[in-house]
Amino acid sequence: MPLRALPGTHILNHMVQFSRAHYDATFAALSDATRRGVLEHRGRTDASITDLAESFRMTLTGMKKHVSVLERAGLVATEKVGRVRTCRLGRRGLEDEAAWIERYRQLWNARFDQLDDVVADLQRKEAADGRQKRK
Repeated sequence: MPLRALPGTHILNHMVQFSRAHYDATFAALSDATRRGVLEHRGRTDASITDLAESFRMTLTGMKKHVSVLERAGLVATEKVGRVRTCRLGRRGLEDEAAWIERYRQLWNARFDQLDDVVADLQRKEAADGRQKRK
């Protein structure tokens, strides 16, 4: 008898896989300094891929590859008008990624707070032991 999934688990599993792929694409795009620079540049103005290549002193082919990584992640959008391909910020922001990072920041802060409590407790015990030895 084949195993049957519980109602809704397929959708949940699909959502987990989607968000993992979504985060993977975004963080891969953001892992490169040139691509982060392109995003910063796009925050100020739209530009052609040729202009971007010149700004970053790289080949047109190299810049096209960087832009395509950003485009797959939804961080930029390109539009071809005539012979010129213009690059602009994508519609998608980084709210999901920022929320994901924030959850881990809170987790690490809580762990560091616990570690601070342990260290403070050890320091109090060490100080108390030192006073007892002097008497």
